[in-house]
Amino acid sequence: MEISAPLVVGICCVFLSSLIEVEAYNRNIHSLQVIVSENQPYRTAFHFQPPQNWLNDPNGPMYYGGVYHLFYQYNPYGAVFGNRMIWAHSISYDLINWIHLNHAIEPTDPFDINSCWSGSVTILPGNRPVILYTGLDANNNQVQNLATPKNLSDPFLREWVKFSKNPIMTPPNGIKGNEFRDPTTAWKGLDGKWRVIIGSELNNHGMAILYRSEDFVSWTKYQHPLYISEETGMWECPDFYPVSINSTNGVDTSVQNPSVKHVMKASFNSHDYYVLGNYDSEMERFISESDFTGTSLDLRYDYGKFYASKTFFDNVKNRRILWGWVNESDSTEDDIEKGWSGLQSIPRQVWLDESGKQLLQWPVEEIETLRDNQVSIHGKKLLSGAVFELSGITAAQADVEVFFEVPELEEVEFMDPTGVDPQLLCGKENASSNGKLGPFGLLTLASKDLTEQTAIFFRVFRGPSRYIVLMCSDQSRSSLRKEVDKTTFGAFVDIDPCLEKISLRSLIDHSIVESYGGEGRTCITTRVYPMLASDEGMHLYLFNNGTSSVIISRLNAWSMKRAKINGKESLRYRAT
Repeated sequence: MEISAPLVVGICCVFLSSLIEVEAYNRNIHSLQVIVSENQPYRTAFHFQPPQNWLNDPNGPMYYGGVYHLFYQYNPYGAVFGNRMIWAHSISYDLINWIHLNHAIEPTDPFDINSCWSGSVTILPGNRPVILYTGLDANNNQVQNLATPKNLSDPFLREWVKFSKNPIMTPPNGIKGNEFRDPTTAWKGLDGKWRVIIGSELNNHGMAILYRSEDFVSWTKYQHPLYISEETGMWECPDFYPVSINSTNGVDTSVQNPSVKHVMKASFNSHDYYVLGNYDSEMERFISESDFTGTSLDLRYDYGKFYASKTFFDNVKNRRILWGWVNESDSTEDDIEKGWSGLQSIPRQVWLDESGKQLLQWPVEEIETLRDNQVSIHGKKLLSGAVFELSGITAAQADVEVFFEVPELEEVEFMDPTGVDPQLLCGKENASSNGKLGPFGLLTLASKDLTEQTAIFFRVFRGPSRYIVLMCSDQSRSSLRKEVDKTTFGAFVDIDPCLEKISLRSLIDHSIVESYGGEGRTCITTRVYPMLASDEGMHLYLFNNGTSSVIISRLNAWSMKRAKINGKESLRYRAT
């Protein structure tokens, strides 16, 4: 189903039938009125987060009425996961600057009285958005519920009405009441029936339970799951969508034809994994090209901090956009003290790589509107042991894109990647080690003397039949604080350094670094909490600890302005 594109005039007005003014700050929820301490070195400048308290899964992102909507899991009562979670709601015109609205869905009825957990939005014919969400009922069973907008002419969709006959799906026979959650965006089959999958497990086998409906109200469980994996446990926040084989453009969730592959994504073991394959709509089966193995061989969206993600099709720009929850790496006590916990990633465009073997991801183009002061470097050689400061930009808020040439490949170390866990290898061969080619890359959020640093770097090895590129995010020296998690992350990047330059883009934002290697083939997100390197005391360096020189073929870096993400503004829509 396609959403007709509305006419948008400027950043703050669209054509509507009447003048509408919305006070986007929720004055009815006291938790949003409390302002956190100004001394917040780890608050971000351009990543989405509410004014305070706990945030987790992104829910039901969509474009409607000229406005981008983001719902998300939120605890209005504190900075830890709560026993009465709600759907908070924010809107944007550009996916970067956000206005917080009143909460969309809160526990009120027996079918969701103990929490309103994750779910999705589907746009029905007639441009009618519908929410499916998991409610934690009076018996603490997970059930699926439906909600619709009270006023479709309101582009903000500020009020939602729960269906009078909720719940519309309950745990089927054989499924435990606490293992039945997170409905996906629904898709319409060639027979006109709607389909949706629910995350679950049976006998410790993760699976996507399939339901079908003719009217989006009465749902029937299909005789077998759409997909089941013997190597995983409980599936959370599944996602199922098509990607074009021949284009970077996104396609509507209901598209089914030979020009697409399908993505089956599941959240488990604290990461988001996916497999590619084909959807057989007649047999109601997803035929994957590989299976989840429970090992480092599995494809992930992100090899660092990134979980419970959700995509949506943006028909205005013909792209599929991915959101993911980025949790903290400090302690619960730290979260309570600072008064908040959790971020959303920068929204990413996602599409199928030309090889057909994996997805590519890249920050949405709108993030570039925050770019400010720029520095550029071309053709600079980084000698062995070099550390070069990148000055002229704000190191705490930066967007850096660099391309490395590695001219001396002949003598690199040999490695057979069979059975090698790249994360463990990055932990062993950290940024301080010395290889032939690498480590080389960026030292982010660093103190002047490099006592604190978060290194994003590459190593190059010679494999049995091709060169192997390893990408690492080394947090071992990220902070002098002892209580924070400093796990090092790593993954291989599927590129051939003989044929293309090794690229890295990092979005640096006070306590988060989102990095994209190989032009989006490998993504690693990390959270860090430096003590010495705070705001003005932060520095950014390029380094090369390999014994061979590397060349900075091209580098562009920008200071990043602060996005407008708050709850105190109002928007005015002007009638024609």
